Amino acid sequence: MHNRSQIERYRLLRRYIDAHFKEDLNIEKIEKACFYSYRNINRIFQGLHQETIGKYIKRIRLEKAAEYLKYSDLAIMDIAMDVGFSDVASFGKAFKTRFGTPPAAFRKLTGWEIVMNGHSPEPVVSRQPPLPFEIEYLPDFEMLYVEYRGDYRDIDAIEKQWQCLLEYCESHQLLTEESIFMAEILDDNEICDDIVCRYNVALILDKPLCELPRELLFVKRHAHQKYAKFVHRGPHETCMKTYDQIYANWITHVHPELVDLPTLEFFVNHHLNPPPNQLLTEIYIPVQ
Repeated sequence: MHNRSQIERYRLLRRYIDAHFKEDLNIEKIEKACFYSYRNINRIFQGLHQETIGKYIKRIRLEKAAEYLKYSDLAIMDIAMDVGFSDVASFGKAFKTRFGTPPAAFRKLTGWEIVMNGHSPEPVVSRQPPLPFEIEYLPDFEMLYVEYRGDYRDIDAIEKQWQCLLEYCESHQLLTEESIFMAEILDDNEICDDIVCRYNVALILDKPLCELPRELLFVKRHAHQKYAKFVHRGPHETCMKTYDQIYANWITHVHPELVDLPTLEFFVNHHLNPPPNQLLTEIYIPVQ
């Protein structure tokens, strides 16, 4: 039988770290967030994540920095400070250890060519045609989800998480004809190692749950947010090509700035079981 108290403490810690990882997170703050001794919660965390709390925080800081380098023109010093490093030298050393290249070189390798000549940075022009998009606002909503960690291309492994979610929803009578299924992408698979990439499969809740699930399912609230909406047509295995096309043209064709929030996928007609080439997935990328 699952220990509800321990699972809830783990959930509290995950939510706290993911919301505050850029800050100075000491032992006292960690213990206060989860009502557990650091020694014990660190053991639990390592068992679930295969890395300690400290290594997890350092890794997601560096991965967030890599996203900034890839998708923005922020100065490297500003990026270092923003993600929680006290100086640019320690940031540069840690970044090179993690990614095998200094921050400036990494930025050039990811599609940016920064021209330090007193003018604005010049993006490399993409050879892929831009995709049409719309600006939409999503209202507040709550979702019930199961977390998948691994390669986004491992469809069979993701399908197992979908089955876990569906079985729980069916057993608790949460499904209706209007049920909306979605996914939440929290990491960039080109930056994070496949083993730690997070992809949450979810059901949007039409009303609050009477009680939190005892299994390792989670409930999260998404606040009202502005998005650039794209549409992918075809099986999920080909989604990566659509994402590559979106981001290859982001700088030159999509004007809003990216926001540090998860990308969302809504499965428009998957429940109707159309032919794979007619599957429609709406991709919502958060923007300012």
